[in-house]
Amino acid sequence: MRRITRIATVGIASAALALSATACGGKKSSDAGADSGSSGKQIKAALAYDIGGRGDQSFNDAAFAGLEKAEKDLGAKGTEAEPSEGEGDPDKVQRLTALARAGNNPVIGVGFAYATAIAEVAPKFPKTTFGLIDDTSKTGKNIANLVFNEEQGSYLAGVAAAKVTKSNTVGFIGGVETPLIKKFEAGFVQGVKDTKKGVNVKVQYLTQPPDFGGFSKPDLGKAAAEGQIDAGADVVYAAAGLAGSGSIEAAAKAKKWAVGVDSDQYSQKGLSAYKEHILTSVTKDVSGAVYNLIKSVKDGKPQSGEIRYGLDKDGVGLATSNPAYTKLSDVTAAVEKAKADIIAGKITVKTAP
Repeated sequence: MRRITRIATVGIASAALALSATACGGKKSSDAGADSGSSGKQIKAALAYDIGGRGDQSFNDAAFAGLEKAEKDLGAKGTEAEPSEGEGDPDKVQRLTALARAGNNPVIGVGFAYATAIAEVAPKFPKTTFGLIDDTSKTGKNIANLVFNEEQGSYLAGVAAAKVTKSNTVGFIGGVETPLIKKFEAGFVQGVKDTKKGVNVKVQYLTQPPDFGGFSKPDLGKAAAEGQIDAGADVVYAAAGLAGSGSIEAAAKAKKWAVGVDSDQYSQKGLSAYKEHILTSVTKDVSGAVYNLIKSVKDGKPQSGEIRYGLDKDGVGLATSNPAYTKLSDVTAAVEKAKADIIAGKITVKTAP
């Protein structure tokens, strides 16, 4: 039986109460951290989700897959905490504090939005490991910065897009214009241009900070993709979390190609109606990073510092689930060559446009 407990933080009192309920029958933990991470004992691990929460068919769901695997393989007990609409750093601080007080170790912030909160909370729980996905700006002895070379996977998507486009116009949709998402843009555009110089790449961002709704609103992604398709794009790549599902829907209905992100979106049940039009997805092994961090704590050797996942470790890449993609031998050959050249250092992928 699956033991994951989900909570929604609506204030420190209610969050703490919800977490206390999940800890009934176990050893009471102190603010300094519990011994739940010791090798041979059951480990309690927690995910604090990014905007969009679980069910985004993308980034958060990839993190959940890692937690679920830890439950199955390591006997871990998992807790999930959802974000609230329009929340700020104080809300994240409350959420992480409640998770740590409940004896979870590690506590993982899914997304760069947790950087400030983890920097504040981690020193108060020195025996608890905190995972921070997609950010290296905040560091500490008990902070593991789990980061990826998104630009490398996006470059491969650019190669594939340039090879399959018939209109010589493709689109990139970013959820929110942040340095992280601009890495996706930079790699994709470079991959397209290096492969076929005459291809026009249309770039659009759904929202600007501090409005992060571009990661959570499928209608915005759908409208943006429809606009790019109307302007001639026959391949649309969206790095936009939950909003990306809207762009995939738009591409499928127009019988154009969509490129997914973070998870293998061809295999996501929530997108099954559109799967035939999901050419490939730029994958990030977020699930592996989450699992590896949990295992490191259980083994008594918790990870800390920068843990980077790139093409060389299959930490990023392109999904091959769609048979229509694998049948395009010229496309797959070009992608594999580009991958080999990046790993060999023959191609340096830009991290900014």
